[in-house]
Amino acid sequence: MKQLLKYIYHRTIVGRIVMNLYHFINKKIVPERIYLKYRYKKHFGQFPDLKKPKTLNEKIIWLKLNDRTPLHTRCADKYEVRGFIKESIGEEYLVPLYFQTQDVNEIIADNLPDAQCIIKTNHDSGGGIFVLDKTKMNWEDIQQKLKQRMEKNYYPQSKEWQYKNIIPRVIIEKLLQNSKGDIPEDYKLHCFNGKVRMIQVDMGRGTSNHYRNWYNRDWQREPYKWSSPKGPGKYTDPSPDDVPRPKTLNKMISLSELIATHFDYVRVDWYDVDGKLYFGEITFHHDGGNKPILPEQWDLKLGSELILTKLKLQDVPKD
Repeated sequence: MKQLLKYIYHRTIVGRIVMNLYHFINKKIVPERIYLKYRYKKHFGQFPDLKKPKTLNEKIIWLKLNDRTPLHTRCADKYEVRGFIKESIGEEYLVPLYFQTQDVNEIIADNLPDAQCIIKTNHDSGGGIFVLDKTKMNWEDIQQKLKQRMEKNYYPQSKEWQYKNIIPRVIIEKLLQNSKGDIPEDYKLHCFNGKVRMIQVDMGRGTSNHYRNWYNRDWQREPYKWSSPKGPGKYTDPSPDDVPRPKTLNKMISLSELIATHFDYVRVDWYDVDGKLYFGEITFHHDGGNKPILPEQWDLKLGSELILTKLKLQDVPKD
């Protein structure tokens, strides 16, 4: 039966129409809470406890539904967050911005610098388009790809409210490279209640040797793995090789904690370019709260360390 359904879905027009209708109803009509509970069940085999969440992933789902402010939207917007970072820690940590527009037709060679750069949209979680030589780019093709991305709203499939009201635009930034010409290491600092709890380091991104190591704030290896560099459901072990402790670690931690004062849980991303720190982005729901932490007891342990202040306030008797 499964093979028959797969055949109908992949090989027939009727199958595609039915599945597209199913996905439309699922993403845009099903209530958020139900959608998130069933999506969680798909990955964990059980429903999350959203009345008294205990694991870290359950608490991330709870935050999705209950922690929503205009600041969340501002910080999820890769263009608007620049103003927040300038106010919070200083504009010297911002990647140089070359151009921004809401009109994809303005993405042409004449509007780009001669320097290498990266083209992004501000409202989703996708990657960017690398421009190493603007004279060799197919700008019509790039405009078409950007148009498709600009028309999409990330909220329906993720139910991450902060993406819902972002005004889409294209931004062009300097392409960060170290002295060897390589893309710099990407450090992701996960903050609980204003303090850095653990640090995620990805190595070999975009290659078959993509590894993800986890460290605590003292740069000691953590004994778990979370998320899946190899693709959905295909966990890979962390790299046996250690990543050297970055010389900018203490500065990364202090700056991340200045940013994190506004949130119960937040992930702050950094690039270290030969000792010069650049802010990457802010993420509020790592992998949407839908990726198991292995071994499983670490999901519960890490969850016990994160205090949901709004949930705690609900337990306080009202006058």
